[in-house]
This record gives sequence, C-alpha cells and structure tokens, in this order.
Amino acid sequence: MDNAPTMLTTFLTIAVLHWVVLVTPGVNFVLIAQLAAGSARSVSLAAVAGITTVTLTWATLAILGMGAVFAAHPALRQAFQVAGGAYLCYVAFKLWRSPPVDSNAEVKPVTTSRRAAFRMGFITNVFNPKTALFFGSVFATALPPSPSVWVLLAAVLLVWFNAVVWHVFLALAFSQGRIQSVYQRWRMALNRGAAGLVGAFGLRLLAVTLQEFRARG
Repeated sequence: MDNAPTMLTTFLTIAVLHWVVLVTPGVNFVLIAQLAAGSARSVSLAAVAGITTVTLTWATLAILGMGAVFAAHPALRQAFQVAGGAYLCYVAFKLWRSPPVDSNAEVKPVTTSRRAAFRMGFITNVFNPKTALFFGSVFATALPPSPSVWVLLAAVLLVWFNAVVWHVFLALAFSQGRIQSVYQRWRMALNRGAAGLVGAFGLRLLAVTLQEFRARG
C-alpha cells in the first residue's frame, strides 16, 4: 500500500518541477499569446487542446519508458528535433510574411479554423522529444521504487492538468478586449516579434542538434 505522506511529497515534487518549466516562456507561450490576441477565443483554446494532448501523450510515453528509448537511441531523438526545428522556422516564416492591415480594420484571425489551430499546437509540441526526456527524468527522480498503477496514472494526469490550467489561463488572459485592442494597433510589430522568437527557438533546436551530430562524429 502506498504511503500517503510519501505520495504527497512525490506529487508536490512533480508539480513544482513541472510548473517551473511551464511558466518559462517558450514557443507554446508565444503561439497561444499570438492566437489569443489576434483570433477568436475558441481558436486559441483549440491550440491549447493540441498542446495539452501532446503533453498527455509524452507523459504517458515517459511512464512507459520512451525517455529511456530516446536516451538510448539519440539518432531518433535528433530526427524529431530536426523536424521540430524546421517546422518552427516554417511557422516563423508564415508569421513574418503576414500582411499588414489598416489600424482601423477588423483584426483577422491568425489562423483560419479551430482545426488548423489544434494542428499547429499539436505539431509544435509533438516535435519536442525533450519533453519526454523531461518527464522521464522527473518521474524517475520523484516516483518511489515500484510505484503502483494508480500512482503512475495520477502522475500523468497531474502534469496534464497543470498544462491545461496554465495554457487555458494564457488563452483567456491574452483574449481580453484590452489585449485585442493593443494587438490591433501593433499587429505587424507583434507578428514580427513572435516570428523572431519562434524562429529563434527553431534555429536553436537545429543548432543544438547539429552540435550533437558533430560531437558524435
């Protein structure tokens, strides 16, 4: 039988480590903020659904040992990283090329549909195998030896719940009328800024992977 105080410490440790990563601005933050400020709220929430679906998937795979697979087969992880870096660069290009609009014109959605937003959130997050490595390391550190099935299930649901809460909060916060108004006035600059950040994330991912290839060579 699992010891209650030990389990509480376990879940607190997992939650704290995960929240530290969640609140650090990254590509998911930029994506949701951009969609929420320039689109209908349902569009940004669809992106949240895509992102958190991948969170649940990676956490489950980490429990099943995917992190260990990536650690044992770095070429597989590097292939995911190259695909992810290339996709982020593509997203950055699309943001940079978005046409300017009249400041008095109605703001058009950044993406045309909830399905497209879900796909963007999903793909942006799924091509980040380091998420599986992160969850794998956190679970390996925080979970007790030979944890029960319900403890494993609770750990996965905990990180998924954290991700849902944080990303829904971002979507709601950036979809406020005042934010929408600011976005309308500064859309071009914000698009370029978001493109620069997303592109930087993509290029960094590609650069890190290239360094790993050189180190192995």
